[in-house]
Amino acid sequence: MKNIPKQYSPGKSEKKWYKEWLDKGYFRSAPDDRAPYSMVIPPPNVTGVLHMGHMLNNTIQDVLVRRARMSGLNTCWLPGTDHASIATEAKVVNKLKSEGVEKKDISREEFLHHAWEWKEKHGGIILEQLKKLGASCDWERTRFTMDDELSESVIRVFVDLYNKGLVYRGVRMVNWDPRALTALSDEEVVYREVNSKLYYIRYQVEGSEDFVTIATTRPETILGDTAICIHPDDDRYRQLAGKKALVPLIDRPVPFIIDDYVDMEFGTGALKVTPAHDINDYNLGLKHGLESIDIFNDDGSLNEKAEIYIGEDRFAAREKITRELKDKGHLVKIEEITNSIGYSERTDEVIEPKLSLQWFLKMDALAKPALDVVMDDTIRFHPPKFKNIYKHWMENVRDWCISRQLWWGHRIPAYYTPDGGFVVAQNRTEALIAAREKFSKEIRDEDLRQDEDVLDTWFSSWLWPISVFDGINSPANPEIKYYYPTNDLVTAPEILFFWVARMIMAGLEFRGEVPFRNVYLHGIVRDKQGRKMSKSLGNSPDPLELIENYGADGVRVGMLLCSPAGNDLLFEESLCEQGRNFCNKIWNAYRLTQSWDIDNDLPQPAYANTAVSWFEASLNKTLNLLEDHYSKYRIADALMTTYRLIWDDFCSWYLEMVKPLPGKPIDASTYNTTIGFLNSLLRILHPFMPFITEEIFQRIKKEGEEESICIAGKPQPGIYDNQIIESFSFNRQVIVAIRNLRQERNISPKEGIDLYIKKNNNEQPDLRFDGIIKKLCNINHLDYVSQKPEGMHSVIIKSTELMIPLDRHIDTEEEIKKLEAELKYQEGFLKSIDKKLSNERFINNAPAQVVERERKKRSDADSRIKVIKEQLKSLGG
Repeated sequence: MKNIPKQYSPGKSEKKWYKEWLDKGYFRSAPDDRAPYSMVIPPPNVTGVLHMGHMLNNTIQDVLVRRARMSGLNTCWLPGTDHASIATEAKVVNKLKSEGVEKKDISREEFLHHAWEWKEKHGGIILEQLKKLGASCDWERTRFTMDDELSESVIRVFVDLYNKGLVYRGVRMVNWDPRALTALSDEEVVYREVNSKLYYIRYQVEGSEDFVTIATTRPETILGDTAICIHPDDDRYRQLAGKKALVPLIDRPVPFIIDDYVDMEFGTGALKVTPAHDINDYNLGLKHGLESIDIFNDDGSLNEKAEIYIGEDRFAAREKITRELKDKGHLVKIEEITNSIGYSERTDEVIEPKLSLQWFLKMDALAKPALDVVMDDTIRFHPPKFKNIYKHWMENVRDWCISRQLWWGHRIPAYYTPDGGFVVAQNRTEALIAAREKFSKEIRDEDLRQDEDVLDTWFSSWLWPISVFDGINSPANPEIKYYYPTNDLVTAPEILFFWVARMIMAGLEFRGEVPFRNVYLHGIVRDKQGRKMSKSLGNSPDPLELIENYGADGVRVGMLLCSPAGNDLLFEESLCEQGRNFCNKIWNAYRLTQSWDIDNDLPQPAYANTAVSWFEASLNKTLNLLEDHYSKYRIADALMTTYRLIWDDFCSWYLEMVKPLPGKPIDASTYNTTIGFLNSLLRILHPFMPFITEEIFQRIKKEGEEESICIAGKPQPGIYDNQIIESFSFNRQVIVAIRNLRQERNISPKEGIDLYIKKNNNEQPDLRFDGIIKKLCNINHLDYVSQKPEGMHSVIIKSTELMIPLDRHIDTEEEIKKLEAELKYQEGFLKSIDKKLSNERFINNAPAQVVERERKKRSDADSRIKVIKEQLKSLGG
């Protein structure tokens, strides 16, 4: 005991063992004869630092990986980071601004030099932070989405899809981010319900004194109007067909067009049409051959086509236009409304619908097979409720806008000739060859101009499970053949379509095989008020501070204790405290076993033999349950089951049963078995709490055992005696009841007492736990009786009466009052059970074991009522 610290020190242990694991290469993987288990980390942004969502995600991954490693599988958990085009470029632009440098004033090459410098300085921070959590990644395999191999894969895939006719270039209405100055895909737009205004504006009918009123939420866009649309069945406007209206403030004549697209009940029933700034108006414009007038610059300010307020920001222009409309008599009224506004998922800027020449990927052909493999459970979602969300998305998929107006990222491999033609090729050399074949043999290298745009970040991320093993460039290499498809993916539902669906598409398209077998979808980490944790709200604790205060094991357990798959986690710091307390409980249990003196000649007592038999049965039952939990990806349930086995069964009961009396030794057989149990418990717990389990394992392991718990085998479930488990469940109630009776009667635990037990309903006693009852309850004499002796205080467990003789006076009235209250409760309980059992739907539809359990409850309640009535009768009640 002198060499065992009184308190467990997580900080020292974590540094020591993580270094040991890395030095010994326990996390490294290479193809061999074992079955593989592979998983790729959802690559965090290279701009990122560890937050609570990362903590939850990577803890779950580490649990799965460590358990797989202990199952004898060749585990490869591959880490890496994402280049995050928009976020990283914004960081670099801001850094340059702070140094007095504007992006527009430097060349692309100079900007990229700064970007790579920034990446090298900040890019590895989050991965280093994950090590403090205990993440058992194969760090030697760390990848970055702009590594040479991965970049080559992205370009190769673009060229391939272009050659297949799936990638195309065209003018389309896109989601434009005026802050990031780039197009976004539909999935990168977040819609929010906000308080808005509906402006009613009068348009004069050309050549008359008549006016038509339209309603819009964006009065600044009237400057881009090219028509007013009316419904063919709307009698209010039938006379306007073939006429024109004048756009207020600028007097541009625009035609009235007839189309049943208009909702006659919304607003005034007349619709302003602005093809350049609304997707539905754009489609109307195509149908009716309308001009598109784009009035906005890329930064959201008005351009010369607006004619007025040129250079003004769109929202400032809205205010000024509204005032001018009012002053000139065009503004009829303003209504307060609530409507849905799209925001950039990256910059939180209000999205501007904009006509733009972009690159797109056709999705229909890719989406169908990717939907099928989820619906037929080739890929399983955990929980499966997300299948319907996935199905809705995939059946309503639109072409993916894959070009971004940025410099940081994978530059689109399209090369333009001076006359506007272009070719798509893997590199400039191949592009020159293709251009000469397609256009003219006279084309020179300096004639070619590469596309300025880069590809959407997700266009590299969707290849992640393939490209990290170089499966695009080298499709038959040993690593991709061994590790692909990966086993599990752990991620959040909000990127189910962003990333998960697209990886499935890419896997089927480029490997002919799904990229993973299981997708575990965890919830969002929220505070106790249900708000998403964020820096802006100030409600997100610093994960590294939590680890410092509670230890990595404590934080891991705290995160998982209330994190069922698919449901959001309501996080409180007290959960980490609970995790730390669990660490201390385990450490104290270990210290207790090391405080015992061992007598090799002492025979094993009967009570210890019973305790060993019971705990062995409980252990094996739990191992079987854990197999079921893990197979169904119930990670939180697996942790709670493990927690109860260790805290309740082992620490609170088993150790109390077998620990020697003060000053006495323990027999060697019981001691060795106890240490064996502790060894098994550490192995079960290791995936959740890797550090403390390694610390104790190293102190108790036998000669010849594995050198680290990391690579130790997990305990295998065996058959078990359920009868002894049920018997203990009853006898545990007996022990608790006697201890409570002592407390009620102010009988010191040190004072020995006699115990009489009366079984009823012809039940036969199970004597195996009598020795444990005597030991834990300090019983001098235990006897079974058929009649209740005089002068006894009693308590009832099910139908069994427990009685202890007392010299003290019995308050008969108080006893009767207690028994009558208990009788009333039991009769009410019996009534509720009878009601359930008389329900034919319950009997016919409930599982047989559930019905049987209710019948057992009824039998126990009935027996208990009979015993209470007998007791009342004996007391004259």
